[in-house]
Amino acid sequence: MACAERCCAERRRHSSILYSILRSEERAVPPAGPAPRGCPCGSRRRVALRSPQVACKAASAVLVKTLRFVQNVPCFQELPLEEQLLLVRSCWAPLLLLGLAQDRVHLETVESAEPSMLQRILTARQQGEQPPPRAPPPPPGRQHHGPHLPSAADIQAIKGFLAKCWSLDISTKEYAYLKGTVLFNPDLPGLQCTQYIEGLQREAQQALNEHVRLIHRGDEARFAKLNVVLSLLRSINANVVAELFFRPIIGAVNMDDMLLEMLCAKL
Repeated sequence: MACAERCCAERRRHSSILYSILRSEERAVPPAGPAPRGCPCGSRRRVALRSPQVACKAASAVLVKTLRFVQNVPCFQELPLEEQLLLVRSCWAPLLLLGLAQDRVHLETVESAEPSMLQRILTARQQGEQPPPRAPPPPPGRQHHGPHLPSAADIQAIKGFLAKCWSLDISTKEYAYLKGTVLFNPDLPGLQCTQYIEGLQREAQQALNEHVRLIHRGDEARFAKLNVVLSLLRSINANVVAELFFRPIIGAVNMDDMLLEMLCAKL
């Protein structure tokens, strides 16, 4: 963890990853035209943000706010730095999505058409070129879609999650307990304080249940509905979130570096 110690000791620079996100100018991006019509097998639907600068700046601000919330949890502060980093690296995406839902950040997207493998082969043959080789499968945990653009299904999953949260009208306390449940995940490999973290997650769930029973006495199913929100989060790939919200601003995203800088900074 020498790298982590050096990061915490360094002063925040204006050339840092975080600064480049938060200080980037909001430039107007003209809306893209509609995707060309054609055979569904001829193209794969990919989706991009309509106004990347605006949406990415909003998401980065939510991420800062979320990590500030995490840092202010006393039980989290008591954990060793290695444990803190492991927890944050594993749950930054669901925490960010909960923050986007809480701040009611709406996503405006446009579709983009990407040529299929068949189209690329036919085009190459017409031009007398060699057909493009089939791309090798991505390593586990890496971005699994085409170049830089999440699929329509990925975006629909995110929008469905946000809509579910808004339909439940989740309160500030409920969001806090949901974030605690997500943050303190005892099932991560490499954790040393497993029993302690498991106890914190159990306490977050108990506090959520007690709050629901006290405030929503007429809605016996609300606690189950809130846990459905957590199940929806598990279906959203963290790489998709990184590609959607951060690549348009800073290019290739190394979230580990970004999270390390932000966690060690005084947010």
